[in-house]
Amino acid sequence: MQLKDKIIVVTGAASGIGKAMAERFHREGAKLVVCSDVNGAGARAVAAAVKGVAFETNVAKESDIQHLIETVERDHGPIDLFCSNAGIGVRGGAEASTADWQRIWDINVMAHVWAARHLVPRMIARGGGYLLNTSSAAGLLSQIGSAPYAVTKHAAVGLAEWLSITHGDEGIKVSVLCPQAVRTEMTKDNPDGVASIDGMMEPEVVAEACVRAIEAEAFLILPHPEVLEYMRRKTADYGRWIGGMRKLNRKFRG
Repeated sequence: MQLKDKIIVVTGAASGIGKAMAERFHREGAKLVVCSDVNGAGARAVAAAVKGVAFETNVAKESDIQHLIETVERDHGPIDLFCSNAGIGVRGGAEASTADWQRIWDINVMAHVWAARHLVPRMIARGGGYLLNTSSAAGLLSQIGSAPYAVTKHAAVGLAEWLSITHGDEGIKVSVLCPQAVRTEMTKDNPDGVASIDGMMEPEVVAEACVRAIEAEAFLILPHPEVLEYMRRKTADYGRWIGGMRKLNRKFRG
């Protein structure tokens, strides 16, 4: 899909990958970039820079996502590309609080579900559309030190696969973004974490990878190409891969 003259929504657009996406889509000639974020002031600042519109949206609430979709389509026109990009991290394992598990589940998984629930039927009715869901390399591999992040990002990949399988013949195109470490608010306090083992990537590089993938209508977006080899090692010998991850766990958790 070409992005020129398209109406595009980006959640988590106030900073990081979302901000870079909004700026890159604007340069590509998008008709309108809708910048959505729980940080309303940040969303408005990015929207002003890309001549777009801003929404203060808490993606942990289905009603906020529904309002975002319905308002954009009523006031501006059909959404061509919806980038469900907002996400958070939570440290710990099974001992993490139930409240933390629920919050990360709602933001990292259910936000994608709710976007699809309220947008896919509209897209199918008009002949198609595009969803870009941000997951992580953790959704294909794992995340040392964070079970909630690993689990929710795996779920996000699974949902993207299911949407593509189920609705691909109805004109719904799906991409899932799975980078390793990117220089964002989420990584600023842990710049040397395990996800940065292949280097810390700038958000603008990730946004460029997204543009190229959308043009090619590729399902899997891997800004860090090393991830593909790690996936191959995992599927080739799961036991050996687990052993290697245990070594990383010992290294990065002391």
